[in-house]
Amino acid sequence: MSTKDVTRQLATWIVGCRLDDIPAPVQAEGVRTFFNWMGCAVGGASHETVDRALAGIGPFAGKPQASVLGRGERLDVPNAALINGISSHVLDYDDTHLKTIIHPAGPVASALLAAAEYQPMTGADFLNALIVGVEVECRIGNSVYPEHYDRGWHITGTTGVFGAAAAVGHMLKLNETEMVWALGIAATQASGLREMFGTMCKSLHPGAAARNGALAAFLAKAGFDSSLRAIEAPRGFANVLSTKQDYNEILGGLGQNWEAGLNSYKPFACGIVIHPTIDGCQQLREELGDAVRKIAAVRLRTHPLVLELTGKRTPKTGLETKFSVFHAAACALLRGDGSPTAFTDEAANAPDIIALRDKVSATSDTSVHEASVVIEVEFTDGRVIEKVIERAIGSHEKPLSNAHLERKFAHQASLVVGDEVTQALMALCWRLPELGDVGEVARASVPAGLRDAAE
Repeated sequence: MSTKDVTRQLATWIVGCRLDDIPAPVQAEGVRTFFNWMGCAVGGASHETVDRALAGIGPFAGKPQASVLGRGERLDVPNAALINGISSHVLDYDDTHLKTIIHPAGPVASALLAAAEYQPMTGADFLNALIVGVEVECRIGNSVYPEHYDRGWHITGTTGVFGAAAAVGHMLKLNETEMVWALGIAATQASGLREMFGTMCKSLHPGAAARNGALAAFLAKAGFDSSLRAIEAPRGFANVLSTKQDYNEILGGLGQNWEAGLNSYKPFACGIVIHPTIDGCQQLREELGDAVRKIAAVRLRTHPLVLELTGKRTPKTGLETKFSVFHAAACALLRGDGSPTAFTDEAANAPDIIALRDKVSATSDTSVHEASVVIEVEFTDGRVIEKVIERAIGSHEKPLSNAHLERKFAHQASLVVGDEVTQALMALCWRLPELGDVGEVARASVPAGLRDAAE
């Protein structure tokens, strides 16, 4: 394998990959990826963050070419990709490539579906491009993780732009040189800072990656060129944004070993490293009943990433609670909740949750797996019990079933668009490979009344 032309070798694979080249289990995971993403995008559509983003860009948006999922607005393709990327991530309920903590679908599906409303494509072609995009972003992520992430880059934003460019470029049938350009245009727009976690700006990262990746593909199609070695050059993406550059992670086994088949889906609407704690605390609540009111202290032993990513001791807003293991533990013990309703401004400031949150402590332990936790609960009478979660629900060892994905989709989407629209939308998403026009899914996400008003 030559490291002198990584970008070109990757582009060659992107251009040549066909749906028949993708194993059936990976295709099935691609459908699950799309299904989960759509539920999250519609579920997040009414969030204040989306309202403010639309208020900011609305006056400058172009022709109404693509749907804002779950809402009545229609925007130009780049801005529709931006908004749908924001809404799909704002609840922190989306998918996760566990090896890198990338949330793959937000940048890729948001860009691709917006483009597909402008240039219609079949569901099968969409699935092909979606899987290609997810594969590209995850492999590029593998090549620089964890050093890239440890430097403070939000890897969903920085690698998602490549995935979006690859997917839309595949849809546009870019040739090899054009695809190299698209990857280069994407590379020079790679961005997203972990400092933004707990703010509206975090969900901007996948949205911006979707918009910028789509633009990269459209610019390349128009003949807009870039460096031919944007990933591997001394001043390219990998060398500038990371101290690790393992190009075998990009090219090794390409088309044979599939990162897109390793996607996972969140059972809880928060940072994924908190999930073992919520899983364990929900189980404790079921076992303890009213005794949770007699808790004197909760002590957690967690993987070091938990406190690094979710160590907010006194969150004040719903977005901040998604990065507080202390809040998550208290809310799960008191309410049994890990859904979006557990991470609202109301929950952040609820007196009973705050009181129990203040009794929760956590210590880092390198011997604890990322998907595990040890929870020790002490009661007011001095009694102590322990709960160990070896692998949390949603991990590779305990993946969410299709039935669980449907419950998750229905719970969040029905609050925004109602039960009837939600049920019809879920059925369409499962039928993705059969659809003659995938844009039908985007349009079906908008209730008739809102759609009529927009028209």
